Amino acid sequence: MAKTLQISALFFTIFSVFISQLLLIAIEGKEHKFGRNLSPTKLGLRKEKLTHFRLYWQDIVSGPKPTALVVVRPPHNKSSNGFGTVAMIDDALTIGPELNSKLVGRAQGLFALASQTEVGLLMAMNFAFIEGKYNGSTISILGRNKVFSQVREMPIIGGTGIFRFAKGYVLARTHAFDIKSGDATVEYNVYVIHY
Repeated sequence: MAKTLQISALFFTIFSVFISQLLLIAIEGKEHKFGRNLSPTKLGLRKEKLTHFRLYWQDIVSGPKPTALVVVRPPHNKSSNGFGTVAMIDDALTIGPELNSKLVGRAQGLFALASQTEVGLLMAMNFAFIEGKYNGSTISILGRNKVFSQVREMPIIGGTGIFRFAKGYVLARTHAFDIKSGDATVEYNVYVIHY
């Protein structure tokens, strides 16, 4: 008799757990899963737009307040091009090539000398905008910058704010380079697809 009661109690417990799980699914209307499909329009994703910016990246390595600082120097570097060097940047993005031109954002991130045979940089940076409707939005760029090429193309891999789900590319052209100071002004043409 006691064994029958234990089996009945076990059956009742299992049945109760099963029913409560079915009720939870019915009440919530769905099962909990790791991933699920969402409606793009509910996230504000409508028709894609293509926006073009022309900006000037002001890379200052000289003077009392540089915007680019070397943070890693390789210990056994015998290459003539600085292979392995890493620098952090917080460069001004301006409307015109002049350093005192209107500031519209900052290029923040890092670059590393990633080639043993030429001056080829790995660029990882965000263009953080502070102007107009783009204020607070960013574009993320990650790519190869072969410095002495006339035009360098790098991909846009994402963004935030207005530029959520961004994709596209940038074209970089050196506008000015001071061989003595190492300071550079680079024109960036940004082509970004976003919603």
